[in-house]
Amino acid sequence: KKQAIEQYKEIIMSKIALVDDDRNILTSVSMTLEAEGFEVETYNDGQQAYEAFSKKLPDMAVLDIKMPRMDGMDLLQRLRQKSAMPVIFLTSKDDEIDEVLGLRMGADDYVKKPFSQRLLVE
Repeated sequence: KKQAIEQYKEIIMSKIALVDDDRNILTSVSMTLEAEGFEVETYNDGQQAYEAFSKKLPDMAVLDIKMPRMDGMDLLQRLRQKSAMPVIFLTSKDDEIDEVLGLRMGADDYVKKPFSQRLLVE
């Protein structure tokens, strides 16, 4: 089963977009994901990511919610108009209502900061 999951990761989800305005998160999470064999593209805000996604969509996105120029909720809403790619919110917004809203808008998961990087990868 683990081998099948690894093959799935290689074939289906090789490029992950990481969108967060916190450079420490971008650095540490991208290093963790790259160590697991993923190709990671990082973006400092939702607008920058949206412009890049307009050219080529990644296989998966990990989004912060609170970002300048375009927040994660707006970015998710725009992504869902043209893609069903997996999206995980990685955010410091820990109110239950934010989590419910994010999942209802189409996020596949909602991980609250601080978080376990191992849990994020799994």
